Amino acid sequence: MGSDLNITKELQEYILSHGFNLHPVQKEIIDYNASLGDIKRMQISISQSQFLHLIIKISNIKKILEIGTFTGLSTLSMALALSDDGKIIALDKNEETNKVAIDFFKKANQDHKIKTLIKPALESLDEIKNEKFDLVFIDADKMNYIEYYERSLQLLNKNGLIIIDNVLWYGEVVNENNNDKFTKNIKEFNSHISKDTRVEKLIIPLGDGMTVCRKL
Repeated sequence: MGSDLNITKELQEYILSHGFNLHPVQKEIIDYNASLGDIKRMQISISQSQFLHLIIKISNIKKILEIGTFTGLSTLSMALALSDDGKIIALDKNEETNKVAIDFFKKANQDHKIKTLIKPALESLDEIKNEKFDLVFIDADKMNYIEYYERSLQLLNKNGLIIIDNVLWYGEVVNENNNDKFTKNIKEFNSHISKDTRVEKLIIPLGDGMTVCRKL
């Protein structure tokens, strides 16, 4: 039986060098985040940004909900893939990083596609409870993942996608001795998804792991 490759740093660099080129403003965001110290870990990986871009390009996705924006790499990656009449509603509670993200969106001439809501995501989800989306991308505080997922299912069109980041949690999901609250929560979330008969799902080992769910 075949197995997945162990992706070394060298192989990762090879993969990225043979993929499609990033937009100049995407590169600026990555460089900016690299200057932020440890908090840069909140950025999605380059391979994840390319994956999101391609998923949107090959699908009939017009309306996206993003839960967790940070400085905007994932948001911009998706916006660049949308047609000009596409729309993203991006939720984040951090006003400072959101201002940075908006500046990047404007610089890339994609701000007309993006609406940001700045407050705790559960409050914003209450505000948009009558909206419908083709894709939801979840990359926010991990302790609310199940609640975000359940709310997203209610907002999703049939055959729509939910993509969730950080589901492998630095590989700690298979560490039986790690009982910290975040690891336990991710394990519980993954178990919740695996038992959910309302969706088709798979885990993709990109970045820190992404679960992709299609609503039936």
